Amino acid sequence: MTLTASLTQVLALDDSSQVGHARRVAQRLAERLGFDEADAGRVALVATELASNVLKHAQRGALHLRALSRADGVAGVELLSVDGAAGFDRSQCMTDGFSTGGTQGIGLGSVSRSAQVFDLYSDDHGSVVLARLYPAGQGSDDVRIGVSQHSLHDDPACGDTWQVAFHGPLLSALVIDGLGHGAEAEQAALAGARSFAEAPFDPPQTVLERLHVDMNGTRGGAVAIAQFDATQGTLHYVGVGNIGATLADAQHSHGLASLPGIVGGQYRKSQVFDYAHLNHHLLIMYSDGLQSRWNLHTYPGLVHRHPAVIAAVLHRDFCRGRDDVTVLVIDLEFSHA
Repeated sequence: MTLTASLTQVLALDDSSQVGHARRVAQRLAERLGFDEADAGRVALVATELASNVLKHAQRGALHLRALSRADGVAGVELLSVDGAAGFDRSQCMTDGFSTGGTQGIGLGSVSRSAQVFDLYSDDHGSVVLARLYPAGQGSDDVRIGVSQHSLHDDPACGDTWQVAFHGPLLSALVIDGLGHGAEAEQAALAGARSFAEAPFDPPQTVLERLHVDMNGTRGGAVAIAQFDATQGTLHYVGVGNIGATLADAQHSHGLASLPGIVGGQYRKSQVFDYAHLNHHLLIMYSDGLQSRWNLHTYPGLVHRHPAVIAAVLHRDFCRGRDDVTVLVIDLEFSHA
């Protein structure tokens, strides 16, 4: 199984007229992914409640949409409502009949029952609510990976890309930031992604050297590759350029080192770093469109939330706003569940 890059579609929410637009966009995405009328309607209802909740509780925010894939080939829809208002009480909002300020009052409890995967995080910085929906009867075989990927100014071309490949207990993850942004940066990133997909479980140094050859003739870019063995609890990491990476558990965070250079251009050397005893950790990889001065532990309890929620919180609070940005969050304990 290989998960490949898909841009996050962001729908602004600052006026009640946008609720209907969010509902229609979400329903069209579900239909395009093969949802039948009833299941697409379920996606539309969840989008309506999430969007309404943002407007009534926070006055402004956004709905993030993304297509999902699973190992069994089933396509799904991911919806995340994101706002920056003071947090709400989870237990109240999960109660049917409770309204955060004038919605239909069906409560997020109804949203959680409609979605195969549901999670939320709320504090003084704001709230993020996640719903992942698949066609009825398809179960809740969730891949514990979260992604927030955005191009600068909503350009159709994105210079960032990512992939995550699975093979039994093995996982191999890639993040590329093509130099600059726009179509030429995207061309560089896609050349690297195609090269990675040929053999993602080759030794990481070998994969990096192959990317360097295959990205030659493009702008080149920053590259990071992480390979995790769930049986051994070990991770091998190599990076060239300004891709950031962090390993985090409930108490501590540890940054992973990348060396200077441009893959496909010029770099003097690379080094594979090895880490052990990681079965209860998160791996977070991100392009330099995200500020690096963040600490997951300043958000109480966030480390225990779904990786998609974590990615959305980091994007909300630390996006620089002047480049493409990708945040990839992998739960190393449950990504194979």
